[in-house]
Parts: sequence; structure tokens; C-alpha cells
Amino acid sequence: MPLHSLETDPEYLALQTELVHLQSHLEDTAGRLLIIFEGRDTAGKGGSIMRFARFLNPRHYRIVALAKPTEVEQRQWFFQKYIKHLPDPGEIVFFDRSWYNRAVVEPVMGFCSMEKHEMFMDDVVMLEDALIRDGIKIIKFWFSIEREEQQERLRRRETDPLHMWKMSTVDAVAQQNWAEYTKYKSKMFRLTSTDLSPWVAIDGNDKDVARMEAMRYVVSQMDYPKKGSAAERLEPDSSILEVIHNADEAEKYLSTHAGF
Repeated sequence: MPLHSLETDPEYLALQTELVHLQSHLEDTAGRLLIIFEGRDTAGKGGSIMRFARFLNPRHYRIVALAKPTEVEQRQWFFQKYIKHLPDPGEIVFFDRSWYNRAVVEPVMGFCSMEKHEMFMDDVVMLEDALIRDGIKIIKFWFSIEREEQQERLRRRETDPLHMWKMSTVDAVAQQNWAEYTKYKSKMFRLTSTDLSPWVAIDGNDKDVARMEAMRYVVSQMDYPKKGSAAERLEPDSSILEVIHNADEAEKYLSTHAGF
């Protein structure tokens, strides 16, 4: 559903109101919220962020979508370019892709060595634990879609002049690398799903449903004074969204979502 059409949807507007109340509370309490959007190419990460941010106060949120690393960044500590974008007190930050590029995209595309990939996998949970202990709330979304749905979205992206800019070298080979993406995504779920920082896997085949369930999950996880005053249902639909806390839950999810 186009953005302007969603603005007449009572459910969407109710969830937006909840997000505005949440943001106001973060401003008042100097809270910090980092929401990571990962997933298959064309799964709807950027569009979801647009819907999340539609009515938020622009002074108190940022969208971070980093470009290809510079020569200097390639020689830095890998996390350095992300650390400077972490939320300030009273702020929400949306990562449109994140340090988890090194878990999936980079090894699939040959953008990093296996040594650097393994180093990342060893370090990322410790980093997230440290950030969480310091008071940053981290929510990690993974948007999944079926292969046929991705193929159709890529076709539209190639022919729609309003969306051609989204095409990249990574998108161009997404279909032929499907199995490799699945392998590294599975590894990522097994090794980086924790009680403190679980993965939240969302069925993204229906974009509008996925976006609203993601919003619902965020507000369900946060405490704020006006919680529940606008939206009738805050608990996300378990048939659309699944929370993965550990390797066993990752195995269960992967066994029932082999086509994603």
C-alpha cells in the first residue's frame, strides 16, 4: 500500500500514535533506541523505515544507511563507522542495514575475507551486550521473503523508473546467490540470537502487514506512559513474526521457514 494510502488506515494511524507517544517518552527520559533492519534484498527494509518514521519528530530520530566504505573505513576497526551513529539520549536511530552486512552480504559477495567474517561473528554479541548494558535498547529485525516474491520485486525494480535507483550489484545477483544467503543467514541466527538481543524474523511477503507487525513489536517491547491508549492490539501476530533468542530457537525457525 502506498504511503499516502496507509494514512487513511485506522490501524496504521493507531500504531503511529503509539510510536509518537514512545518517542516523546524517550525524549523525556533520555532513552536510546536502536532499530536494525536487515533482510533479503527487496524485502522491504527501507520502506518499513519510511512508515515507522512518518509522524515522528525529525529532531529526535535519524536514519542511517551507510554507503560503500571508503579506503580509510576499510582500514578502521570494522565497527567504528557504525559506533559514531549510535543514538544520542532521547533519540531513535534506524539502521537500514547494519554491521550485520559482515555476517551475510559481505561473505556471500566476497567483500570480506573469511577471517574477517569469523572475527565479526566472534565479536558482535559482545559489542551488543556492552551497548545494552550501557542503556541502549536494540531491536534487530530480519525481513524474509520467498524466492518467487523476490524475483517479482526485482523485476519491478528493474523496470520502474521511480525505483531503479534501488538496484545495485548485490540486487542483480540476489537470485543466483539465494542458497548462499540462506546459509549465512542461518549461521547468523544460530550464533547471534541472544536473550538480550534476539533476532525478530518477519514474513515480509505482504509488505503492509509486515510493516505494521514490526511497529507493533517495537511498542510491545517498550514501556511508556500512554502505552495502549491508541492501538487496540499491541502484541504482534505470531504467524507473521517470530522472536529468536538462541541457537535452538534458530534451528526451529529455520526448519519451518526453509523457503525464506
